[in-house]
Amino acid sequence: MDQNKTIMYPVIMTEYKDEDGRVVTVYSPNIPGMHTEGKDFNEAAYWAVDAIATMLDGKKEYPEVMDAGAWELQDNERIAYIPVNMAHWYRENMSQTVRRSVTVPKYLNVLANEEKINVSQVLSEALAQRLGF
Repeated sequence: MDQNKTIMYPVIMTEYKDEDGRVVTVYSPNIPGMHTEGKDFNEAAYWAVDAIATMLDGKKEYPEVMDAGAWELQDNERIAYIPVNMAHWYRENMSQTVRRSVTVPKYLNVLANEEKINVSQVLSEALAQRLGF
């Protein structure tokens, strides 16, 4: 699966109103176990992106996108299509730094120090470019 590809997964949004206000729940028959909610449709869609990406994280293959046309809905339900781009999600949610020990030739280390080059930054930029991020 192309990590840079945006996939549009259909979800079912259900609107509830009670004494505390409105809540919109979201689930996807396409992705078993994916449930989230928000106080309105926009917030629910925002959290749906994160919920779907969390469910897909680490998977080599993603579920095929279902045809939502056959889904039977209740009066308080509607279908929405949620765009998920795993590469974008990784950048936004997995960008904390981790300590790695690397080995470089001594002469490169000396030259980098003389030029005040941040080796960690150069390595991060090179990895991101090589991995297509």
